[in-house]
Amino acid sequence: MSSDPASNKALSANEVIKEKSHLLRGTIAQELADNSTGAISEDNAQLTKFHGLYLQDDRDQRIALKKAGKEKAYSFMLRVRLPGGRATPQQWLVLDQLAEQLASPSLRITTRQTFQFHGVLKGNVKPLVKGMHQVLLDSIAACGDVNRNVMAPPNPERSPLLQQVYDQAKAWSEFALPKTHAYHEIWLDDELVAGGEPESEPMYGKTYLPRKFKTGFALPPSNDVDVFSQDLGFIAIAENDKLVGYNVTVGGGLGMSHGNEETFPRLADLLGFITPDQVNTIGEAVLVTQRDYGDRTNRKHARLKYTIEDRGIAWFKGEVEKRSGITFGPARPFNFTTIEDPHGWHKCADGTWFYGLHILSGRIRDVPAINDQPIWPMKTALREIAGIHTGDFRLTPSQNVSIAGVTDEKKVEIDAILAKHGLHLENNHSRLRLNALSCVALPTCGLALAESERSLPYILEKFEEVFDAAGLWDNAISLRVTGCPNGCARPYLAEIGFVGKAPNKYALYLGAKYNGTRLNRLVSPSITIDDAVKLLTPVIKRFAVERAEGEGFGDFCDRVILPKDATFHSVGTNPLVLAP
Repeated sequence: MSSDPASNKALSANEVIKEKSHLLRGTIAQELADNSTGAISEDNAQLTKFHGLYLQDDRDQRIALKKAGKEKAYSFMLRVRLPGGRATPQQWLVLDQLAEQLASPSLRITTRQTFQFHGVLKGNVKPLVKGMHQVLLDSIAACGDVNRNVMAPPNPERSPLLQQVYDQAKAWSEFALPKTHAYHEIWLDDELVAGGEPESEPMYGKTYLPRKFKTGFALPPSNDVDVFSQDLGFIAIAENDKLVGYNVTVGGGLGMSHGNEETFPRLADLLGFITPDQVNTIGEAVLVTQRDYGDRTNRKHARLKYTIEDRGIAWFKGEVEKRSGITFGPARPFNFTTIEDPHGWHKCADGTWFYGLHILSGRIRDVPAINDQPIWPMKTALREIAGIHTGDFRLTPSQNVSIAGVTDEKKVEIDAILAKHGLHLENNHSRLRLNALSCVALPTCGLALAESERSLPYILEKFEEVFDAAGLWDNAISLRVTGCPNGCARPYLAEIGFVGKAPNKYALYLGAKYNGTRLNRLVSPSITIDDAVKLLTPVIKRFAVERAEGEGFGDFCDRVILPKDATFHSVGTNPLVLAP
């Protein structure tokens, strides 16, 4: 197996680590038993990603610990594999309890519809994984160079069509899992595979993929999963409320590096139409084509988007058709109109209800008041709801929770819990806030250059004042912030995007299309939040009075404010056209 048959370049260090890992085992088990340090070796830290774990440290404590001559405050972040974001009340209660006992007490919902635990000490990782296993949850392939957590529209109970899409997303997630037994051996104490046929990875091979691989399923008119940001996307096509197939997209990806024009966000290309029974076959063909031709010498150039950018979409389509034995049909018409989660109470086709609960940055915790009584008891409220709930919890791509499958009787009880804890606030939130996303960033993410989650409340407060003064409180406008250019909160698809550049400095992007079908463009390579508010205040005022009927903020910026010759790849400042 070769990343590129014509390449004679040396493999990247990660490729060597994977090749020598004995299918992701490395020496992880031995290092877990070493109590002299809270860390593991760099090689094993790369391998644990395939098991859903990132080694991190508390960067707020680095300077003090270094002065004291002590080791960094190491801990792990563990990401749960949760295709389509579905969790039962029993699973919720166990995850809540595990967070309290073995990690940071908060839970966090990611932009890929799953949970993250933070602050998991080395000795607590195995008990945490075993606790998850008791309720049939795992973290296999939640990170690493594999097909990661598969996204799908939440609330499949809303219609049989949505249920079909969810079922296929879950089936693809299971189909594309690594086959190595390493996870069960290391974390669940299963016996080492021995005898019989040698263990293998028929789809991935012993070096897996060149880089991470993300899949999303979307059902128009909602593009809540940002399907064009995915390596592999399936856009459901319905006729007369029946699923007839999918338009397949490939080559999306939003990570980049500041100042490196050879790295860039890219929207996926349409390959064509397939029938529902062809999903796994096409998915495998896309995955193994990237396995064999993706760049294994330069990890900054290793995503599927660069393979397609280098070789062309026609070549890639031909390769997928050859490997799958399937010829794509012409792409079917579709239209995306929104990315926003439905909030509040909604009734479903099956007669049940769901409640869309907004959770800023996906952080589930109780925020205490000065007298130690919770003033924002989100975690307590959801624990109480899980104790009586007979349906499911659905995590959304926008870091929110949908309390789903609620009967008429339970609706009264759940509504009372929400009211008791003051969580009936969806009508008081601006649409800017309801559409905002952020990554974790500082203090735990080792890649963060600036704040993100901790800065989002301030950012929203400043911009809400401007939008409210302009009469735009109820306008759906997407704002996203990340602490670095890797783009975990998909900032390059935001109408207003902030990407961390340095402490208190961000690259500012404008002009994406609200429905996730156009990238934004660089406006300032380095700006403070306060200066960004000053810069955009006249733009927002102009938008309020000059916009065309139905025109979104990103469309207005793209049409009126941004110079026509400015491209995303520009690294300089693109001056805004502030005068009429």
